[in-house]
Amino acid sequence: MDLDKLKDSWKKQEVEQTSISKEDIYKMTHSKSSSIVKWIFIIGVAEFVFWILLNFIVSRLEMMEVYNELNLMKFLDIVYYINLFVVVAFLYYFYKNYSSISTIDTTKNLMNNIIKTRRTVKYYVNYNVLGSLLLMIIFNIKIINTPNGIETMLALDNTTLDSSNLLTAYVIGQAIGIVIMLLLLFGFYYLLYGRLLRKLKKNHKELDNIEHLS
Repeated sequence: MDLDKLKDSWKKQEVEQTSISKEDIYKMTHSKSSSIVKWIFIIGVAEFVFWILLNFIVSRLEMMEVYNELNLMKFLDIVYYINLFVVVAFLYYFYKNYSSISTIDTTKNLMNNIIKTRRTVKYYVNYNVLGSLLLMIIFNIKIINTPNGIETMLALDNTTLDSSNLLTAYVIGQAIGIVIMLLLLFGFYYLLYGRLLRKLKKNHKELDNIEHLS
């Protein structure tokens, strides 16, 4: 009889230890995930401020006069304000994800929030990379379709190239420039957000293991 009681006591201790272990893992994973989502929001705000300051500096450069001659200023202003609106919307969702993850009390909800956060960040990165590509394509089409647009853009008063060769050289040069810009932009976002997303993915895997053990 005493042996049966002792066995029951051991079983209860094992259950309690397992329960405590799961609870500790959940708390630790929740804390790490909350910190990561907070940093995603902070980095997003810092990036937002950086682009505003960069736009302020660039708008004071002489190259703006060239854009004005090509009647591109209105187009650039429209793109700038649309981009501001979209980025602010993403920042709102980043903050919303952080606020909700801080008050989550179940493993399933935390897993769903991690998935939602990773998806939002991926949308944000895709928007910036693909948006930049689309902007550059439209920008160059406008220059090419503007009379003497290429000459004005490159500040060429006299050139030995005929119009077709100049167009070919310009398109090739811009294509190379766009590829380099996209690689740098992708690398920038990969380094900036990639590490955080990998950590969130790892946390999601840990939570999934807890769910299967429950």
